[in-house]
Order: sequence, then structure tokens, then C-alpha cells
Amino acid sequence: MAIKFHNPKSVSFAGKYSLGAEVPDGARLLYVSGQVGVDAEGKLQPTFETQAAQVWKNIGQVLASAGMTYKDIVKATIFLTDSRFVVPYRDVRDQFITEAPYPASTLLVVAGLADPAMLIEVEVVAAKA
Repeated sequence: MAIKFHNPKSVSFAGKYSLGAEVPDGARLLYVSGQVGVDAEGKLQPTFETQAAQVWKNIGQVLASAGMTYKDIVKATIFLTDSRFVVPYRDVRDQFITEAPYPASTLLVVAGLADPAMLIEVEVVAAKA
């Protein structure tokens, strides 16, 4: 059985995400810790867009280490430090999550992250049937 995404027409939503993702018994699950815009050398990227791109690159590396890809993401939780970052975040995300079905998603605007210079953090759950 494959992963099934649920988007009933009776529930309103706007954007590139799914309302629900059903993971079948026996699927491998991968929980990816929150990733921030820090590269492999420990350098925080200077702008929101470069931090967001680094976040998704980091997620891609963790997925690859488990034999998975961005297409295996079933749930994403996004933390932004400013609501002005919502549109630029979506633009960057769309470079990595390129086609439907899109993962279930929750986006939160928070007062801050572990380092005040960090502008974004994303955690994901991936599943491979």
C-alpha cells in the first residue's frame, strides 16, 4: 500500500500542501530534527532566502542518508520569525518540493529561535512504503 494524501473538497485550504497524509503499516518513518540555515562548516547564511535554501539542502542530505528524497516527506512544520517571510519561504520551498502530492504542513510565526540570527527552522517527517 502506498502513502495516501487526503484533501477532501469539503475542507478549505490554499497552498501547496495536503490536509492529511496516511502512512501504511510497515512503512519506514524518518523524523528529521529541525533544520536551520547553517552549512556543513557551521556558518549561518546571511539572508532569509539563503537560510531557507540551506534548510532545505540540509533536509535533503538527511533524507538521502536514509535512502529517501523530498518526495518522501509526508509532514513539514515550519517556524518563521517574521510573517513577512511567508511568501519568500514558499518561493524557496517550491524549488525543493516541486510536485504534488505535497506533504501535510503547518507554518508558525514565532518570537525567535535558538539563535536570534536564525530566521527559519523546518522539521519534517518522511515515510517510504
